[in-house]
Amino acid sequence: MSEEFLINITPQETRVALMLQGAVQELHIERAGGRGIVGNVYLGRVVRVLPGMQSAFVEVGLERTAFLHVADIFGEKNGNGRPIERLIREGETLMVQVLKDPIGGKGARLSTQISLAGRLLVYLPQERHIGISQKIEDEAGRERLRERIQQLLPPDEAGGYIVRTMAENASDEELAADIAYLRRLWQEIRHRAQNGNAPMVLHHDLNLAQRVLRDLAGAETTRILVDSRENFHKLLAFAQEFMPQLAPLLTHYTGERPLFDLYGVEDEIQKALARRVDLKSGGYLIIDQTEALTTIDVNTGAFVGARNFDDTIFKTNLEAAQTIARQLRLRNLGGIIIVDFIDMESSEHRSAVLAELNKALARDHTRITVNGFTQLGLVEMTRKRTRESLAQILCEPCPTCGGRGVVKTAQTVAYEILRELLREARQFDAREMRVLASPAVIDLFLDEESQALAMLSDFIGRDVSLQAEPSYTQEQYDIVLI
Repeated sequence: MSEEFLINITPQETRVALMLQGAVQELHIERAGGRGIVGNVYLGRVVRVLPGMQSAFVEVGLERTAFLHVADIFGEKNGNGRPIERLIREGETLMVQVLKDPIGGKGARLSTQISLAGRLLVYLPQERHIGISQKIEDEAGRERLRERIQQLLPPDEAGGYIVRTMAENASDEELAADIAYLRRLWQEIRHRAQNGNAPMVLHHDLNLAQRVLRDLAGAETTRILVDSRENFHKLLAFAQEFMPQLAPLLTHYTGERPLFDLYGVEDEIQKALARRVDLKSGGYLIIDQTEALTTIDVNTGAFVGARNFDDTIFKTNLEAAQTIARQLRLRNLGGIIIVDFIDMESSEHRSAVLAELNKALARDHTRITVNGFTQLGLVEMTRKRTRESLAQILCEPCPTCGGRGVVKTAQTVAYEILRELLREARQFDAREMRVLASPAVIDLFLDEESQALAMLSDFIGRDVSLQAEPSYTQEQYDIVLI
């Protein structure tokens, strides 16, 4: 299937939409003030080693100290049994690379194993082997690629490489150019580390628009539209130097209508922030994102088009499987994901839905593991999380509900106010007590709860007056002593 990339660039932020058959499949957003740091290389200083957690905190110059687990120390991936306190010490200087951006209240996650991504290859300067992308399935083709890379390596090469999927049809000249670029980049990083003081940044990964060319655009890409003239020329120069095969695909969009409006991307962004996702059949999904995991609930809704109820459920689940795969990419949901499909009696139906889900997930650039149906009929899966989700980038907790998603009813707040009036009457001596609250709460005191307020006023022996404050949220109130 042919795909297009739309790149919308302003001085404040860069937004990228991946389009497939006219529908938005992925959204990527990078802001000038909060650019992602995954892939950045730092010279860091160990500030604290925690033997109980087998981890350490490393100062790399970010707002919060970054986190290094023993499993992310080079040579300890498979667990050699050596405790972290035997491997690093406080005050030590380390070269580290960011694996995960800071998310929520957590600092960035680090690794001491450095990997530098090129267009065709990933350079592993501390390794000695040549690995081949798992997406290249032909065994004979994998061996031929490995032999070609070995022949192209200079005699003094001491590092390792991972051959990316895009290298499958690359020429020897393109592969050799990628090797030379990555070796030169590593030499520059080493030189900075030898002449610098921790904490400091040694290497910035590419910006979002450049990463589109390096990591996302591929053989199925037919066009890359850029709506900024200045950045179009920068991207074109970048492509001509490092990936000339993509240069002809770059197009400067000059239309009067905003690029994202023309392709309906703005509407898709709004939909991707909603809890409910409607299916064409009449069913719908409910997506809830928490700190620990994401849950997706599938419902039949108004869909009654099949011959019997089992077929209705089956068809809804099949459509949901395709939509779920798209929503994971669109919203950039990561970590643990639990999908509650509608219960199916037939094992054949369950297998077909799972196969459809796996097929739809195959286009995802991010690593995904699907564990199948549990005994409770839930599908458990994980999607690698390296950057914040779309909602985390664009939204913040609601100041009215504090992120709960619900607010107390006016009646609940009214009863809280009655209890607070009683408490304050016992503590303070005042002639009058004035309640400032939202119009909905004040209306309740003037109507349904007027008797309760009058009884309390008699009991405490104080006058209670009411004042509506339109600017107050429903849960907000103040009691003023006069």
